[in-house]
Amino acid sequence: MRQRIGVRIAILVNTLLSIVIAAGAAYLINQQGRSLEEQFLAKGKMESLIGAKSIGRILEEAVDNGVFSVSDALDTKYVEIPGFEPPKYHTKYDSYLDKAILSLEDEFLKDKSIIFAVAVDVNGYLPTHNTPFQHSPTGDKQKDLSGNRTKRKFNDPVGMAAAKNQTEGFQQIYKRDTGETLWDISSPIYVKGKHWGGFRIGMSPKVIEEVKREHAISLIAILLVVILISTLSIFLLINRALTPLREFTRIASDLADGNVDDKIESDAEDEIGQLADVLERLRMSIKAAMERLMRKQT
Repeated sequence: MRQRIGVRIAILVNTLLSIVIAAGAAYLINQQGRSLEEQFLAKGKMESLIGAKSIGRILEEAVDNGVFSVSDALDTKYVEIPGFEPPKYHTKYDSYLDKAILSLEDEFLKDKSIIFAVAVDVNGYLPTHNTPFQHSPTGDKQKDLSGNRTKRKFNDPVGMAAAKNQTEGFQQIYKRDTGETLWDISSPIYVKGKHWGGFRIGMSPKVIEEVKREHAISLIAILLVVILISTLSIFLLINRALTPLREFTRIASDLADGNVDDKIESDAEDEIGQLADVLERLRMSIKAAMERLMRKQT
């Protein structure tokens, strides 16, 4: 009976403890996920701003060095390149940017969460895409759609909003024509005080979700260890706490069998000690009663 009571108490306590820990874990995982997402987006906003400032500076230096004029830098007379669908275009500055900004744009891709980092003009024209999206045309429309995306106009609603945006760290959900869904974060690019376009950062929610999942798994693993240790500790503590009751059960059984000579003592000052005192008074009462009975019989 003692063991059954101890097990029941331990199970009840551990169940309540597990529920509390599980609720706390769910809250922590949710808060941690939000925090990670906010950190990723803040990083994306900062990188879009850095990219915008860098591209603007490169264009202004080209103007200052006589590579092309301000009006050439703002050229929107797009010359279509034959043989491409979707269409591709040249401008008066795109060949220069192919050499001047490609390595800069690719630097952003060292961050695994960033899928693309590109400059687009006010009409969504992208003169120089990242290296992974500048593969030679294969003739396969689907492969070229994802592998050869440079010098296109990305004039979809999200692309145009990013191109015309003049707010730093402008955030959108971008569904690419390749089927991916990304966070699109853009900051405006200015050339000699004129709005040239924007620098777009495409961040993958999948990468961020994977990081969140890894953190959640780590937290759950830690909490499971905590629950296991707590469970074992509670079982041991309850078993230890109930050990005196086993002894008192034996003593009560001895009293019932007429063994009233062994004094019942306990050093405990809690309820166990009180129970020992009660059992000792009971022993003395039974012993006195038995002695009176024996005297009468004699």
